[in-house]
Amino acid sequence: MNKDKIGVFIVDDSILFRHTIANMLTEEGSIEVVGMANDPIEAIDKIEKLKPDVITLDVEMPKMSGIEFLKQLLPKHPIPVVMVSSISSSVFDALNAGAVDFVAKPNNWAKTGVEFFGNELITKIKIASIVKMAKKSKLVSKPSVFSGHNNTFNKATEKIIAIGASTGGTEAILGVLCALPKEMPGIVVVLHMPPTFTKMYAERLNTVCKMDVKEAEDGEFILPGKVLIAPGGMHMAVAKKGDFPIVRCFEGEKVNGHCPSVDILFDSVSETMGKDSVGVLLTGMGRDGAAGLLNMKTKGAHTIVQDEKTCVVYGMPKEAVKIGAADRILPLGKIADYIIQTL
Repeated sequence: MNKDKIGVFIVDDSILFRHTIANMLTEEGSIEVVGMANDPIEAIDKIEKLKPDVITLDVEMPKMSGIEFLKQLLPKHPIPVVMVSSISSSVFDALNAGAVDFVAKPNNWAKTGVEFFGNELITKIKIASIVKMAKKSKLVSKPSVFSGHNNTFNKATEKIIAIGASTGGTEAILGVLCALPKEMPGIVVVLHMPPTFTKMYAERLNTVCKMDVKEAEDGEFILPGKVLIAPGGMHMAVAKKGDFPIVRCFEGEKVNGHCPSVDILFDSVSETMGKDSVGVLLTGMGRDGAAGLLNMKTKGAHTIVQDEKTCVVYGMPKEAVKIGAADRILPLGKIADYIIQTL
């Protein structure tokens, strides 16, 4: 294996798809395909010998599912894994089991769909290659006791909590939201995730969080006790309808390489809510959200970033810290309690 390149091992039960992925990756000069397997049983021996930097893994396979394979592999061989999946909520089980990220298989095999898939996969493999794998700790802590107000919030929310995340964000957001009580101001969330998956993710969160969680719809009111997740492929901003805050969901060019963009959300919150807001920037690659968080801080909002130790990728939070956008730098397990203290 060439140590100057990212060594990738491909696990997929389709010989056609294995070779499709291999051909895409081989064209990228910084990546080397070091091996392939058609099921996890075959893969484990090869992985132990080849010691790849990153593994791509299908979710549904014969003999052993990708999720069960993750549970057996990662305790012994903590190698970053990127799931390659059809549209299915099982991808979130894989992320919970320790996968770093996922890429959706193309719905159609037209040239544009295949090229988009290839570019996404290459980008996420490069990000995965710099992830420091560690034993996953319990992210869901005991729900906090809400003491910010004597009365529950009613009608329009008094404040808004805005959260942004990318790589590693599915589990980080889960950890924060599950630690919050029902009696909270409205929360708006941007997570870099493809269309369709954001709706499934919101539905999944809704089953485990005390607050109501759903994918946002354009013009929807931001209400106490409710979490709105930006739809994949659409920007989300906060605006006012009379005195009441609402979300605007709209198509647009990528910002900082992403749609939805955290900066779009944070900038709109700073303009609409000013000091009556809290900004939280969690794990993720790049700089999306850093400038927007600084704008929120400048307008008097409380701003929080996740610390390096608990981030899957310390990119977006690091950029926010560098430009002075963070009031507090906290481990993931302490963010929910601090949010409550600011209310």
